[in-house]
Amino acid sequence: MQIDQTDLADVLILTPRRFGDARGWFSETWNVARMAEAGLDLAFVQDNHSFSATKGTLRGLHYQSPPRAQDKLVRCTRGAILDVAVDIRTGSPTYAKWVAVELSSENGRQLLVPKGFLHGFQTLTDEAEVQYKCTDLYAPDHDGAVRWDDPEIGIDWGIPAPILSDKDANAPRLAQIGTPFRWSAA
Repeated sequence: MQIDQTDLADVLILTPRRFGDARGWFSETWNVARMAEAGLDLAFVQDNHSFSATKGTLRGLHYQSPPRAQDKLVRCTRGAILDVAVDIRTGSPTYAKWVAVELSSENGRQLLVPKGFLHGFQTLTDEAEVQYKCTDLYAPDHDGAVRWDDPEIGIDWGIPAPILSDKDANAPRLAQIGTPFRWSAA
């Protein structure tokens, strides 16, 4: 497994090795022992799988607040997405900064989005499937969202009018949520 740092501390790109032959390929996408050796001691408890029929579908920006905050390991298993993480930890030197990584079924990359970060993605192809692991169960009372086009964040999604859910279209701006996450220089 190759692990690469992004421009935001703690947001990592994990690229599993693929072992192929004439039949196709095999890849180990997560191994708790190997990841612990690399300093990633995460206990995933829920796997999610989403399908977006149309290119330009945008899901996000989402978070789950403490004490039910989630780390997420995201991968695209069909098609391609632009996956985005935004630091919303008060006091962080990268507060409101974002990073975007293309994940696809072809490149096999995964994005590790830690607690304290918003997460969202835009589909770059029709019929995109995304699968992600979470370190806590979904908790509706702790579910939150921030507008995809919040000017304080300024994400360049590359499209002016994405396909959105009502929840995402009506999400508040970052300045309105009173972020529950605090940065610690540990």
